[in-house]
Amino acid sequence: MQGVAGHKSRLTWAVNLTVLALVVLWLIPTAGLLVSSFRDRDQISATGWWQAPFAVEQTYRMRADAGAAVQEGGQYVIVGNVFDSDGYAGAAGRVTGFGITGRDPAGFAPGAVADLRRGGTVSVQPDGAFRVTAPEDFGRRGPNIYFQAATPPRFSLDNYARVLGADAMGQAFINTLTVTIPATVIPILIAAFAAYALAWMEFPGRGLLIAAVVGLLVVPLQLALVPLLKLHQTVGIGQSFVGIWMAHTGFGLPLAVYLLRNYMAGLPRDIIECAKVDGATDFQVFTRIVLPLSFPALASFAIFQFLWVWNDLLVAKVFLPSSDEAKVMTVKIADDLLGSRGGDWGILAAAAFTSIAVPLLVFFTLQRYLVRGLLAGSVK
Repeated sequence: MQGVAGHKSRLTWAVNLTVLALVVLWLIPTAGLLVSSFRDRDQISATGWWQAPFAVEQTYRMRADAGAAVQEGGQYVIVGNVFDSDGYAGAAGRVTGFGITGRDPAGFAPGAVADLRRGGTVSVQPDGAFRVTAPEDFGRRGPNIYFQAATPPRFSLDNYARVLGADAMGQAFINTLTVTIPATVIPILIAAFAAYALAWMEFPGRGLLIAAVVGLLVVPLQLALVPLLKLHQTVGIGQSFVGIWMAHTGFGLPLAVYLLRNYMAGLPRDIIECAKVDGATDFQVFTRIVLPLSFPALASFAIFQFLWVWNDLLVAKVFLPSSDEAKVMTVKIADDLLGSRGGDWGILAAAAFTSIAVPLLVFFTLQRYLVRGLLAGSVK
């Protein structure tokens, strides 16, 4: 009785495990990015995000303060704590080794006594307390002390505070909304009318138009950037918000028309024919019957278009001015944060999560319509 309709397959567990594995694989990089956004640069560079809950071993250098030297029994002595130095950032850790040269910063065990090259000794305890002795005055500069410390994990909101406090980041957020909302609404309005015409109105060349829409789905976006920019400059909209709205509208229309046309073509014919028999025009049928019934497909495309436009970098770089007043968040992150803090992964991770907050809100708000819209027209 295998394969009979209504009979549950024995391989359902395999399908479920496969889906779960794919979800986990997709979430692992996101989880790593999220954890890194709360860590500081030093700990990120020392260990991977999966080691974030554990202590991090790092090497540091500090210089003993010669001005704090005192005489004890004919010796000049400097005492202090290595964790109080400016080179050490964070909470007190535990010294796991120390040294007198940068080539071997952990050559001596904590509590051991090391001989300085110019005479004298240095010793560092596990709690960071150190003692430096010398037979002569240290002069203006004390000796360097190198040490290796196991630092407790540090999590904070400093990265997010730096990102949100960055110059013009608030303006970039407003610019992103200014680009994304019209670039999502305009293609939906145009595509809805076109999809209804292709699905329910008879006119010559309808089949060719449908084939052209399908063909436009495979046209690479990069192929049209330069010709489209030249066209915009010719008609006078150049690099502006109007220009980028039109660009995103053109790039999004093929999928929008294809998706909505399939959905509208699958609506019950009896409803539309009865409305026309009662005297309804095509515009009335579209606005009062087809459009409300097509909301799942509209929401599905809105999710895709909103995510694409919000996360877009290439089109924004081409069709918007390079001034700070017109930068969107992706350009702001790429030009300013990535450009000036290329090695500061904590800042970049925080900036990435800040930029995806709104798309996540939109997705989870409309996600129940996503599957219904994607299956549009697949079943009669």
